[in-house]
Amino acid sequence: MLISGSVASIASAIALSLLGKSELNRFAAPLNGPSQWIWGRHAPYMNRLSFRYTFVGYTIHHAASIFWAIGYEGIRRCLRSPETTSAVLAPAVVTAVAAYTVDFYLIPKRLTPGFENRLSKRSLFFVYGAFALGLAAPALLARNRKFRPNQG
Repeated sequence: MLISGSVASIASAIALSLLGKSELNRFAAPLNGPSQWIWGRHAPYMNRLSFRYTFVGYTIHHAASIFWAIGYEGIRRCLRSPETTSAVLAPAVVTAVAAYTVDFYLIPKRLTPGFENRLSKRSLFFVYGAFALGLAAPALLARNRKFRPNQG
C-alpha cells in the first residue's frame, strides 16, 4: 500500500502540475489546493510554489493517496484473481472512481482536494486517471518481471 499509494500520489501530482501549467500557467497552483484543510478556502487560489501551501498540499495529497491505496490493495486481496492486467487495473479504476465520488460529493467543501477550484473537469478526469494508473503500476511492473525470464 505504501508503494502503490506513493506511485499514485506522484503520478497524479505530476498530472496536477502539468495541467496547472497548461491551464493556469502555474505548476504549483493545483498542488496548493489540498492545503485548504489547514489554511482555509483561500489556499487553492495561491499560485506560487511555497512550503506553506505546496509542501503542505502535497503532503495531504500523499496521505490521501496512501489511504486510498489501502482500499485498492484490499480489493485486490479480496478478488484473489490471477495477476492479469484487468485484475490489476479494474480495482484501481474502482478506487479512483470512489476517491472522486468521496472527494466531490460526500465530504464537506473544506475537505475537498481544492484543485477542482482551479482545473477543468476534463483535467480532473486526467488527474484521477493518472491516480488509477499509479495505483496499478507497481503490480503491473512486478507481474511483468515474473513472466520475463532472466537473460544471461
